[in-house]
Amino acid sequence: MAKFRSNHAKQGAKGGGTTAVRVGLFGAIIAGLFFAFSKFIGGEDGNTDDSYFPSEENTNYADAYFLPSSSKGQLVEHEYYWLSYVEEHEQAEWVAYTLTREQIEQKWVERPDLFLPDPAIRSQSATPDDYYRSGYDRGHLVPAADRAFSKEAIEETFLMSNISPQAHSFNGGIWRELEELTRSWAKKYKKLYVVTGPVFSMPAKGRIGDNEVTIPAAYFKVILDASEPELKGIGFIMPNEISYEPVFKYATSIDEIERLTGLNFFNDLLDRELEEELESSYNIDLWQFNKAKFEKRINKWNNN
Repeated sequence: MAKFRSNHAKQGAKGGGTTAVRVGLFGAIIAGLFFAFSKFIGGEDGNTDDSYFPSEENTNYADAYFLPSSSKGQLVEHEYYWLSYVEEHEQAEWVAYTLTREQIEQKWVERPDLFLPDPAIRSQSATPDDYYRSGYDRGHLVPAADRAFSKEAIEETFLMSNISPQAHSFNGGIWRELEELTRSWAKKYKKLYVVTGPVFSMPAKGRIGDNEVTIPAAYFKVILDASEPELKGIGFIMPNEISYEPVFKYATSIDEIERLTGLNFFNDLLDRELEEELESSYNIDLWQFNKAKFEKRINKWNNN
């Protein structure tokens, strides 16, 4: 039986082994929440005051323990997701949220398509004008469709702190396919923990706008299924360009994404032995991919 770290009192698990790991998931979450969360505060532009600790009224309060550590940006707590905003790149280094079957199955609200600067960013966020005639899409990190269960939730995804310059053939192609697969996995496994962001360690493709927004060369997505009795996780690294490869070709271990980004995912969830086992490998056979969706991308989405 895997052991939770008693000093952090967490619920959850690490995913991504060659076999699914069976553990009991439920521990005393809230008791250690603020202690663990304090590790996420700080960095070059990080917060140091109590106002940035998660409030009990926040929709994600009970899940705050899964945020990445080793962050370099300003930690921002929105109602339906968190992010770490890096002024140097004028975008988030990561966004993190939970995605549930219940959320996906609710009737979707109308998409607003109104991008706005994020007033929570102390140094001021990028603006919609930075992307004007740049040749790059205003690409969502938290997909609008993942938060389409309420007007307030979907509108939060149109804040510019959640936006990153993406090639149109990437945003509307393989990245779209991965986002749709993630929603199908959330339906199947009931609840996922999702962390997404640009890979800034690779040479940037350039900058756009008056605010000089970095154009990332690639993006990552880390997904953890913490449903009992099996835990599993998987990561993806995708270049910011058109692709004709299947999504699973970009699958990788959580360890590899940590190496590339300098972030540490889910490190406060379990004891060290289980963490190392789950992060060091992955198994694509534990995740259902969709051949029809792949063919639709190749024949239609890539050409739009």
